Amino acid sequence: MTKKGRTIIGIIGLLIGILWLFPFYLIVTNSFKTPKGIFASVLSLPHPSTGDNYVNSFQALHFIASLTNSLIITVCSVLVLILCSSMAAYALQRNHSKLSSGLLLLFISAMLIPFQSVMIPLTANFGAVHFLNMWGLVIMYLGFDCSLSVFLYQGTLSSIPIAMDESAEMEGASRWQIFTKVIFPMLSPITVTVAILNIIAIWNDYLLPSLVLPQAQYTIPLQMFNFFGEYTKQWHLALAGITISIIPVIIFYLFAQKWIIKGVTDGAVK
Repeated sequence: MTKKGRTIIGIIGLLIGILWLFPFYLIVTNSFKTPKGIFASVLSLPHPSTGDNYVNSFQALHFIASLTNSLIITVCSVLVLILCSSMAAYALQRNHSKLSSGLLLLFISAMLIPFQSVMIPLTANFGAVHFLNMWGLVIMYLGFDCSLSVFLYQGTLSSIPIAMDESAEMEGASRWQIFTKVIFPMLSPITVTVAILNIIAIWNDYLLPSLVLPQAQYTIPLQMFNFFGEYTKQWHLALAGITISIIPVIIFYLFAQKWIIKGVTDGAVK
C-alpha cells in the first residue's frame, strides 16, 4: 500500500473514531452542567461546572445497592454457566452415542426458542414456588444461556485428542481429575469467550430481571429505567446517572483487557 493510501485510511479511521466518541463527549460534558447550561449550549464545555449532579444521581440510583445486586447476579450466573456448560460439553463430546448426539442436538435447538414465548409460563412457575428473586434469576440464566455455552465448549473439545484423557487415566487420575486438571485448563481461550459473552448479556439485561426481581434487588439497568422515568426532564441528573452506570463496564474492560486479547490470540493459534 502506498503512503497516500495509508494516509487516507488513517484520516478515515480518525473520523470514525471522533464520530464514535462524540456521544460520550455529549454525555460527560453535559452531566457537569446546570439545566440552564444544557439548554444554552449542548456542545460547549461546562461553564460553570458542578459535581452536585453526580451526588444527587448517585443517591437517587441507590447505586451501591444496585451495583452489588448486578455484581452478585452476573458473577454467580457466569460461574455456574462456565462450570455446568463445560462439564456438560465434556460429557457429550467424550461419549459417542446416539443419546449424547441427541442431547447435543437438543441443546443446539434450544437456542432457536425465543424468550418471549416462554417468559409468562416461566415466571408463573417460578412464582408458584416463591423463587422470583436473584437466585431464581441465576437458574434462569443457566437455562437460557447454557445452550450456546455448551455448543462453544463442545466445538473446542472436539479439537482436543482423547489421548490426553487416556494418558491421564493410565496415571491413575479419576474422571473428575482428568477434567479439572487436564482438560479444563486447555479450555481457557473459549472460557474467556464464554465469560465475556455472558457477562455483557447478563449485566445489560433488562427484560428478564424486570419480570423476576423485587424492587429491593433491582440491578443497574432496572434502576436506570426507573431513574429516567422520574428525571426525564432533568437532563443534568439523567446524564450524570448514565455516566455513573457505564463506569463499572469501563472498569471491567480495562481490567479484563489482557485476558480478552489473550483469549483471542490463543484461540487463533489453536
